[in-house]
Amino acid sequence: MTSEPIESQQQPSEPKQEHRPTIKVWVDADACPKVIKELLFVTADRRPIELTLVANHGMAIPKRSNIQLRLVAQGFDQADNALVDWASAGDLVLTNDIPLAADLVAKGVAVLGFRGQSYNAQNIAEQLSRRNLMQELRELNMVQSGGSAFSAKDKQQFANAFDAWLTRALRALPNNAPAN
Repeated sequence: MTSEPIESQQQPSEPKQEHRPTIKVWVDADACPKVIKELLFVTADRRPIELTLVANHGMAIPKRSNIQLRLVAQGFDQADNALVDWASAGDLVLTNDIPLAADLVAKGVAVLGFRGQSYNAQNIAEQLSRRNLMQELRELNMVQSGGSAFSAKDKQQFANAFDAWLTRALRALPNNAPAN
């Protein structure tokens, strides 16, 4: 199934400057904490990234040529399906949705959670099993639902993990390879 955006909000292009390779960063924006979005907007001003927020409702975004909002239809998993369709190997997707992360990792897409946790081929099966177990326990009323509130420590852990991932990805770009 190919997901088509209902609407894409992209700001007018700025004057052309020298072409710099960019890293594509996709955001599961409906679930993304506001403080993380704000950090992403600042990062998009400073680093060569194309930031795309995917959501099923409108939201304010800065007027930058490298930041856009893609709106998808309302409904269960519409944004998730779009992210799986649109993200490619080498891109980064930011989400806390573990089943979505599993689908993306299977495509070779890098995935970070909003608290800085990395989802990859080595840990996604365990993370998905843990998530499914907890869901079953909640359905049986054996554990309380809900996690802890998003904290300043969570924001810092995300910022550190995101910066480390970006630094590695930017070093891997062809024009950033060390000279011999």
